[in-house]
Amino acid sequence: MSLTEDDLRAAAAAGIIDEAQAARLTQLAHARAGRIAQNLPDDEPFELFRGFAEIFVSVGLILLLSGSMALVVVVGNPLIIALVLGALCWMASLYFTNRRRMALPSIVLTIGYASSAGSVVAWVLDETGTLGGDTQAVVVFGLLGIAAMALHYRVFKVPFAMFIAGLFGLMVVFGVTGVVTGIDAPFNDWNSLFDLRRGGGPAVGTLVFGLLALAAGLWFDMRDPHRIGRMARSAFWLHLLAAPALVNTVAMTAYNTGGTQGMILTLIALILITMLALIIDRRSFLTAGLGYLGFVIAWAMQLGEAELSWPLLLLVLGAIVTVLGTFWTQLRVRLMRALPDFPGKDRLPPYHADG
Repeated sequence: MSLTEDDLRAAAAAGIIDEAQAARLTQLAHARAGRIAQNLPDDEPFELFRGFAEIFVSVGLILLLSGSMALVVVVGNPLIIALVLGALCWMASLYFTNRRRMALPSIVLTIGYASSAGSVVAWVLDETGTLGGDTQAVVVFGLLGIAAMALHYRVFKVPFAMFIAGLFGLMVVFGVTGVVTGIDAPFNDWNSLFDLRRGGGPAVGTLVFGLLALAAGLWFDMRDPHRIGRMARSAFWLHLLAAPALVNTVAMTAYNTGGTQGMILTLIALILITMLALIIDRRSFLTAGLGYLGFVIAWAMQLGEAELSWPLLLLVLGAIVTVLGTFWTQLRVRLMRALPDFPGKDRLPPYHADG
């Protein structure tokens, strides 16, 4: 019987071997089999739950935490409610996360802990008189939230904690850009909200946040290029935040240029985004741009209000996505071989077999 990558992931999760050893074993197996450039499974690591037992336990935890909060509400002190919620989530994580290694219950408990931490921070800022319209309070709130999630990640190593830490980071970036540039883009005008040409805080903020989230995701990815451990799963959640922030800002700015020039700029932006997604081997970036790809296809095919417009658009868009998904590995191999060497290229997911 031969060991699979799932077996190595399970061994690393159970503490039998560490992630560095699992990565080296995977690299050796890939080099010996020569299958990286052939038919290497190319799924991104994403684990929400491992079975219905985890769903059942998660439902129980949600009911348990809700019931506990309902009892504490009688006290009427929001600080006590938040502290009790945080304590319950922390103690439950010691069992369900550290001992049982259960994915979905760990996510539920992480969300509960984050809610508790956010409530405690908000209470402290309110009591000290710094919570309100002051953007500095938003920055402080976000920084303290990041610190709380960093502590949680250090103790329990739940990849989903990076997603919540990223949301706190978004608050920090929005707070800073709101002070520096002024949030002057109307939130009821979606087309101009993320348009960099308007120079508004939301557009600048999402661009900066997207770049920071991308950099953090790449940092995790490069520590686990074979994507068998928690580093790669942590990177997945960060890329999930970075993709819509970057793609929406860049593509909407190009699209709002208008006319043929706007469509061409949008197409160029999507091509560059596709290349970035292939280089780092993350499909989330391409998924975030599907709406803009649909606009470009409709423009190129000169689709109007005809009855067949929507079916034709969906047909072409579906064909493009299916082809990219089917031949993703082959396209990535060709692109990576065509690109010259650049810093960090050898630390990205492998794309060819050594020798």
